[in-house]
Amino acid sequence: MSNVLAIAAATRTLRNLLLAQMPALDTELSDLEVTLQPPDLARKGISKAQLNLFLYQVVGNAAWSNLDMPGRVRPGESAPPALALNLHYLITAWGRGESDSEALSHRVLAAAMSTLHDRAVLDGNDIRNALPDNDLAAQVERVRITLLPQSIEELSKLWTAFQTNYRVSAAYEATVVLIDSQAAARAPLPVLRRGPQDRGVIATAGAAPVLDTLTYPRAQTALRLGENIVLGGRQLSTDHALVRLSSLRLDTPVDLPPLAGDAAGTLGVRLADTVEDTDAAARWAPGIYTVALLLQPPGLPPLLSNELPLVLAPTITLGALAAAAGDIAVNLTCLPRIRDGQRVYLLFGDRLVTPQSMSNPADAHQPTALAFQVPAVSAGTYTLRLRVDGADSIPVDYSGSVPAFAANQQVVVT
Repeated sequence: MSNVLAIAAATRTLRNLLLAQMPALDTELSDLEVTLQPPDLARKGISKAQLNLFLYQVVGNAAWSNLDMPGRVRPGESAPPALALNLHYLITAWGRGESDSEALSHRVLAAAMSTLHDRAVLDGNDIRNALPDNDLAAQVERVRITLLPQSIEELSKLWTAFQTNYRVSAAYEATVVLIDSQAAARAPLPVLRRGPQDRGVIATAGAAPVLDTLTYPRAQTALRLGENIVLGGRQLSTDHALVRLSSLRLDTPVDLPPLAGDAAGTLGVRLADTVEDTDAAARWAPGIYTVALLLQPPGLPPLLSNELPLVLAPTITLGALAAAAGDIAVNLTCLPRIRDGQRVYLLFGDRLVTPQSMSNPADAHQPTALAFQVPAVSAGTYTLRLRVDGADSIPVDYSGSVPAFAANQQVVVT
């Protein structure tokens, strides 16, 4: 690869090549001047026969843009690719003096095109002599010069951009110039063992488990601590299996042992309440989870199923179930405990209220305490729900023959 002098080295090499070879092809060009100016400035102060070589465009080379450079990285290593560029040049010819003979300018152009045709690959010695400290000649790919076809429309746009009168000219492409990236390469250490005891790749004939359905108890829309869900799917098993529940609010996923289902292709999962698990208040957080089945056969890599969404509803306890009409203070506690950053609202009947205060006691086994202020409440019975990260508490009593709103989730305003 080459350093940042590569573009300048390519341009100077072309100029030196044209200046040296064109007079040898046509003795009439012994006083030839080769310049590197923009076309609108190229002829100023010059009366001799002249060829102007102008770099008018630099574009990326798609073929080399995503390739690792040979000899720099090996399989498993990574390094930014080189900056691969194609250089587009425009050559324009002039005759001598004020008359600027078209015949002579055509001879200049023909000699230049003949030189680039015969020396379509830049010589390494010419490149090294063109500019001190450049290393373009050392790159892995040679620099090739190709005639670039230009339509009348393209030429018209090009000379309009130059803001000067059109002259007969030819466009060339120099490809490819590879400028070395200065970003660090990464070469990991060689592999000493392929897995435990160097056993190499392990292949299993069985497929990973697939979860198709998740069923809440009593056709609820969410699950509470102390309740079970039923998972349905394929390749489900309780042997060496764990049900993994993940949430953005938890530092680590919670793994639970699955229970045998009542029907084929089903498993049960129970979320223990604070009576069965004294750490449940702090272990969980109300909100949205994902559920997956993890199989870990001894001596084999784990197999993880797809994930299904699960809603863990908060369970609330109201501080008072009656109040006088007007501005009402509502105090309640929530299990599991609410984590920092969770969005919390009280649904007082059909009104949405944000908390005035919220605190978690130092004892991690205790629930979160919340206080709300509900203004201008008229007489009536209001069912309350707590919404945490989109998960609503369940204000329904299922103990009777038909579901009804739970009295302990209502406030009677007189």
